[in-house]
Parts: sequence; structure tokens; C-alpha cells
Amino acid sequence: MAKITEIAPNIYRISIYAQQADVQFNHFLVKDDEPLLFHTGLRGMHAEIREAVSKLINLSDLRHISFSHFESDECGALNEWLGVAPKAEVVCSQVGAMVCVNDFIGREARALADGESFSTGKLRFRYCQTPHLPHGWDAGVLFEETQKTLLCSDLFHQTGDREPITSDDVVARSYEAMKGYQAGILAEYVPYTPLTAQNLKKLADLKPKTLAIMHGSSFTGDCARALGDLNVMYREVFGREKGASATASS
Repeated sequence: MAKITEIAPNIYRISIYAQQADVQFNHFLVKDDEPLLFHTGLRGMHAEIREAVSKLINLSDLRHISFSHFESDECGALNEWLGVAPKAEVVCSQVGAMVCVNDFIGREARALADGESFSTGKLRFRYCQTPHLPHGWDAGVLFEETQKTLLCSDLFHQTGDREPITSDDVVARSYEAMKGYQAGILAEYVPYTPLTAQNLKKLADLKPKTLAIMHGSSFTGDCARALGDLNVMYREVFGREKGASATASS
């Protein structure tokens, strides 16, 4: 069963734990004058997530659907959501709209430039372009400016069936997950590039108070420091400095 938790005023985490993958899939519903759903979820989870959302709002009242990048757990059920909420607009990056989303949904998405914002009523969201962070050239995240909640997609990915929100060290949890993935097909989970630190600093400079994390517990505490520590962890796990040095010296 999907679990519903309010992680910030009127921002609800809807979580489904997939035991076979040992990971949670989290979706975030913003209850406002114009409700927003961040992450549509996988098509196979749509009925369960839809049931959970219906406990919070009338489905037809949904007005904004957004996600970070074009990937099944981010937007796989997008057309199913548009079927139950036909007045909703799809909010994504300009690259995402052009190369994937418009064709996928058969209509124009609202394509946002970096720093562009929109209101859902009492709350205001800023789009932050983060290409290749966590992955995908179309990637970006949403920052709620009023309460300072960062909807941060796959950043801080944790494995396990975690508590809804924590003030513990989510970077250490994510490090454990990323090191665990090193031996498999997810070894290149985040492409660490010279822009990675720059993008994470841009998010840290927003000074969020809550991190709404897609896989694992959401986080409340010193979020700016957590984003800085995440860069250090990503550089250690996914960086190529050691490999480059070894090649140069051989």
C-alpha cells in the first residue's frame, strides 16, 4: 500500500516500497489552489498512486504535473495522469519538451528555462536546470521558494524501506547505495563532470529547508551542507581523477 506523509505544509510524500529492488519510489503531491504532482510514477504503480492522490485532492483538480527527466519512474504514467486530469499542464525542461515529452503526450508541455518560476497559489516554484544531474541532458528540479522545499529527484538515492523524513546523514546512506551499485549495471548512476559541482552549488545556494527525495527518506536539516557533501561523495564514487592520474603515470 502507498504510504502518505506530509513532509512540509501541504506537501505530501506518497511512497511505495518495491521489495524486489529494495528501494522506495516516492511521489510528491502539492496541495494548493492549483495542485501539483512531482513524479508520475511507473505505469504499473499508477492505480495505487492515483488512489493515494485521490485521498488528498479531487483528481480532476490536478493542474500541474512535473518531473526531473524523461525516465519511467519519473514520468512513465504521464499519459495515464493526463487521462484523469485533462486540464493539467506538463511542466518540464525546454530540452525535455523538445526531444521527448511533446511527442510522448501529443501536445505542448510547458517548457521552462533555468530560473523561470510559476505559482500554484500560495506556493511558488522555481525551475532549476541541472543537465546530467542526476542524469539525462534534460534534467532539472523544482524549488518551492515559500517554504524552501527542494524537489530533488534521484539526488540522495537511498536503498531500503526508509522512514518518511529524517535529519540523519542522508549522504552516508546514499554513499552506501551508490557503492553497492558499483559492481552492476548502475555503476554509472551519476555522470560526474566539471558541471556537477557547479550545479550542486547552485542548489545549495538556494538554502533549502527540506529535501524531497525520490528514493529513500526526505531530509530536513542543513540541506545546503548536505548538497555540498553530496558533491564530495559523487566525486569520490563517480569521478575519474584517480583513473586519469593512473593513466598519465603509466
